[in-house]
Amino acid sequence: MPRSSTVSRTTRETSIELTIDIDGKGDSQINTGIGFFDHMLVCFARHSGFDLTIDAKGDLEVDGHHLIEDIGIVMGQAFDRIMAEKSGIARFGEAKIPMDEALASVVMDIGGRSYLVMDATFESENVGEFNTQLTRHFFESFVSNAKVTLHATVYGYNDHHKIEALFKAFAQAMKKATVIEGKGVKSTKGCL
Repeated sequence: MPRSSTVSRTTRETSIELTIDIDGKGDSQINTGIGFFDHMLVCFARHSGFDLTIDAKGDLEVDGHHLIEDIGIVMGQAFDRIMAEKSGIARFGEAKIPMDEALASVVMDIGGRSYLVMDATFESENVGEFNTQLTRHFFESFVSNAKVTLHATVYGYNDHHKIEALFKAFAQAMKKATVIEGKGVKSTKGCL
């Protein structure tokens, strides 16, 4: 059974078409209009091994908030559709990724409950045209719609390195959590 999903979302602020295939090769075609965010999503695809296509337009003349939030929503919805059964998956994933002086750690549970714990502070307001505050907001939007629990921490002093390490650790944790290990759902309840 293919583990892929396509989700479209159009509002007065954004228009997004996203396809994700978690059994892919890490290929990506990303166009959000925010260069650094494109770079983070390409890193996510490459390091997770998920194929990811995003064609997104938004009211960037206002700022990137609506577009980044809505991409998190759509990516979470697509992932939730793929993981609807949760049968046979490892369920838990974790990764620590260094990038020079920065070190990011992401631990996740595909358990059907949305919760984000994030310890990340940034020195600068922007990396390129990407507002660093929106890092947390992207993960909040994803977690809420994917119905996963995610704990993320990062330290360092270069904000580019810190955010990139977070996205790469997120990718590796997702890759591990979605691996098929057997049959049935990993829960003493028998369902998630």
